[in-house]
Amino acid sequence: MVSQESMHLDPALRDWVLFPIFIVMLLVGILRHYVTLLVQSPPKKLSLAALREQRALTRGNILRQNANHLPPPMFEAQKTYLQDAYQAGTYLKEPPREDGQVAPPPNPLTDPGAMDGMLGGLKSQMIMMVPQQILMYWINAFFSGFVLIKLPFPLTAKFKAMLQRGIDTRDMDVTWVSSLSWYFLNLVGLNSIYRLILGDENAADSTRDMQAMGPMGGMAAMGMPGQQQDFQKLFNAERENLELVHQSWVCDGVEERVLEMFGKGQPV
Repeated sequence: MVSQESMHLDPALRDWVLFPIFIVMLLVGILRHYVTLLVQSPPKKLSLAALREQRALTRGNILRQNANHLPPPMFEAQKTYLQDAYQAGTYLKEPPREDGQVAPPPNPLTDPGAMDGMLGGLKSQMIMMVPQQILMYWINAFFSGFVLIKLPFPLTAKFKAMLQRGIDTRDMDVTWVSSLSWYFLNLVGLNSIYRLILGDENAADSTRDMQAMGPMGGMAAMGMPGQQQDFQKLFNAERENLELVHQSWVCDGVEERVLEMFGKGQPV
């Protein structure tokens, strides 16, 4: 086991490896944020029929949440109206055909709006992944095998593989951090600095890079074809949810409760 006193780092590692990796990753994240804002296309406005379709589903949800604040006759009238409209397809963007069948959802490969969303996701994915791949190649090519810092607190041996990537040694203390591990620590730790500089909604968040590197990350970002919402099924589900609502009006017996509160209720 290498003792702590026999391990000394050259101060030049701090000036020419540790700080450069930190500064380059910080600047790349800020640059990536502004490039993402530059290439993003403004969101297209929904048509009146599509907006009406979404708001109708929200209307049923609001009615369920506030059922106890409506008088029973008014609630029953609203519930019956929405259930009939959901069943008849009144709020659908594409009205039902004469044979009663609902029009199938449009093909996302031929829908301009869906294609724009897929291309936008692809561009954002490339802006996130390409700089990280270049940074990893840069660190592996120029700084591979460097030991940069020592953590000021003890750790168990399970952290050795995470903190000493690129250095295959069994005797080194687990608290020493390699250059490649320093890159991964910055990948997560710089998010707080990005929020401080760029705000909460920034495009430099590196946690999305890690999700994108997963097996389904790229498909999730671009959007898989055929995943458009089927509002007819959503309306049917909301219709069943409305049927299961048990209303208990908050103003039921309010007169007796107020008289009892002020001690003026009639004795039983």
